[in-house]
Amino acid sequence: MKRSSSLLIFTVLSLPLISAVGWELSIPTTTAKRSNLRVREGSPFRIAIFADLHFGEDTWTDWGPRQDVNSINVMSAVLDAETPDFVVYLGDVVTGNNIAIQNASLYWDKAISPTRERGIPWATLFGNHDDASFEWPLDWFSSSGVPPIRCSFASNSSSSYDDVHGCAFRGTTRLELIQEETKASINNALSYSMIGPKELWPSVSNYVLLLESSDDSKPAVALLYFLDSGGGSYPEVISNSQVEWFKSMSNTLNPDLRIPELIFWHIPSKAYKKVAPRLWITKPCTGSINKEKVAAQEAENGMMRVLEKRSSVKAVFVGHNHGLDWCCPYKDKLWLCFARHTGYGGYGNWARGSRILEITETPFRIKSWIRMEDGSVHSEVGLTCDDD
Repeated sequence: MKRSSSLLIFTVLSLPLISAVGWELSIPTTTAKRSNLRVREGSPFRIAIFADLHFGEDTWTDWGPRQDVNSINVMSAVLDAETPDFVVYLGDVVTGNNIAIQNASLYWDKAISPTRERGIPWATLFGNHDDASFEWPLDWFSSSGVPPIRCSFASNSSSSYDDVHGCAFRGTTRLELIQEETKASINNALSYSMIGPKELWPSVSNYVLLLESSDDSKPAVALLYFLDSGGGSYPEVISNSQVEWFKSMSNTLNPDLRIPELIFWHIPSKAYKKVAPRLWITKPCTGSINKEKVAAQEAENGMMRVLEKRSSVKAVFVGHNHGLDWCCPYKDKLWLCFARHTGYGGYGNWARGSRILEITETPFRIKSWIRMEDGSVHSEVGLTCDDD
């Protein structure tokens, strides 16, 4: 998958100056340039979305680690059935508020392992639980009101109380998690996750990936935008700065709107409430579960208005609501889609699975469906305007 002129990664520590010559985009960046993703000739490009895995829950019990094993089994079943070209981890990879060690990246790494072991490239973004503050479990407190030490990871260091006992109740920050994943190592060789511009911090998973044609003489096939929708250490919002960043990037990379654009973030915008099916899912919406109300962001600061005005934007994909997996059209301009709850962590007992995207280059098409843990497939939908 990693070839010399395919998927360009657009993320820098300040907004970049980008020049386009024909269809070749040149990006100055302080990050190492890796080989690019490219559609294989004659084959569609398939993406598996893993949402709300919630690794690291109840780490001090037997139950928690069992759920992580179950989640690995779900991902393994999907990956073996679909053999995707790329995987998107759509937030809440870990439940930081259950992890009493500083290095929550240990659990993050476990969540990535099924994809890595199969040699499949991936990208991650953040949800509201990934860097949430540790919450003391009530059963940790003794009758005296003092919680005993119950941290499962010992440390060789003796520099502090936390180090001695393997505890770090402050948790692991977003920046620490993304820095761990993006540092150069064999384990991270297939990661396309990036640290976004500093001026957007503490929102850190803001970047865009270009999916190129199998033919260098042809235009790019799609732009994939990743946005950090907040939660955990800061409000559940798409900030004004993120909106301006997206406008700058999309207008520079795709000024004539010729390249289809797909958007990924974790927490649904309020627009999802406007199209939410009531009681049951009917056409043109498609899906199999609709068991709760949309839990939307606090604010998205005009992001949806920006997306509506870009005819190149085909769909937005979110997680967060474990009981929703529908796709619905929004104002006849784009599709709003939920992923399927993948992890055994988190609330709810709905069956687990993954939303799959399939991008065909010629003629251009985007299809999506849900692949379940048991191997079944349902809710196929076309996400391009001329699909039925």
